[in-house]
Amino acid sequence: MQGTDTGSRNRHSAPVAADQHRGDAVTAVQDMSLIKQFNDLMPNWTTGTGLRQLCAAAAAAAIIGAAIQPAAAEPVPAPKPSPRATQLSAAEPKQRTPQSPAQPVTKLTTPPEPVIPDPRRNVPASIFNTFDAAQKAEAAKASTYLSSLQTLVGQFVQVGPDGSKLTGDFYIMKPGRVRFEYDDPSPISMIADGQSVVVRDRKLATQDVYPLSQTPLRYLLSDRLDLLRDTNVVSITSDDLYSNIIIEEKNAVIGTSRLLLMFGTKDGQLKQWTVTDPQGYDTTVAVYNLDTTRRPDPSMFKIDYTNYGTPPG
Repeated sequence: MQGTDTGSRNRHSAPVAADQHRGDAVTAVQDMSLIKQFNDLMPNWTTGTGLRQLCAAAAAAAIIGAAIQPAAAEPVPAPKPSPRATQLSAAEPKQRTPQSPAQPVTKLTTPPEPVIPDPRRNVPASIFNTFDAAQKAEAAKASTYLSSLQTLVGQFVQVGPDGSKLTGDFYIMKPGRVRFEYDDPSPISMIADGQSVVVRDRKLATQDVYPLSQTPLRYLLSDRLDLLRDTNVVSITSDDLYSNIIIEEKNAVIGTSRLLLMFGTKDGQLKQWTVTDPQGYDTTVAVYNLDTTRRPDPSMFKIDYTNYGTPPG
């Protein structure tokens, strides 16, 4: 499942100014191996809003484990306003019972505090991984849960390698489609249409495109998933609160990356995931207020690859 052709893929970002130096500046931002430099610079806001926008774009790329190089990048118009409940209700089938969930769930009014684990913990040194019956049962339970999800709507808290936090809403429609809308003042959104993932910055008018097949998101967006069969699981642990499953991918070009999935021990629901890029930097995304009954509008996941007019001022 790992691609090895990323070395031949050109890395570039869409132009945001008319001078020839712009490509170098934006390309450098897209290199996730430089994220530590951004972490060191982020507290210094006296340099202006540009740095904050670039860091936000890097954080959005980190949410999908985008250590791979963008497949393409082009200027795009400013996205439409964040799709909220109006779009969701419009896409609801008429026969669906309105707004009365069968199992009442108390919504959180404040975001949860994400658990910041070390994804390298409990990872065996041996490449030959064996699991006992209890561990296999945990993996099977997680696989059944992920495969049962066809739509999922909720909110998220993202914690970057430097501890900075971003919040927003997400919308999933399987197979392969997801949209992350970051709360203001972040200008970032991320969309997957089943084949590609784009990270858009409406202020810089840029769009970076990544193959969905080479990002950890593909596991969460797969229609059917057997973790032990379809992925390289290297660790399965559990405690009173969480069941933790670590997936590892090795690539001769970009190195080794890991995805740590955390499920609630009691309810079996997805609580968060942590992506560790080949440079060792972790990005954690905790999800909450999950709703599996609401169906997003399919148009939310369309990526316009052809119409790139100048964004309105």
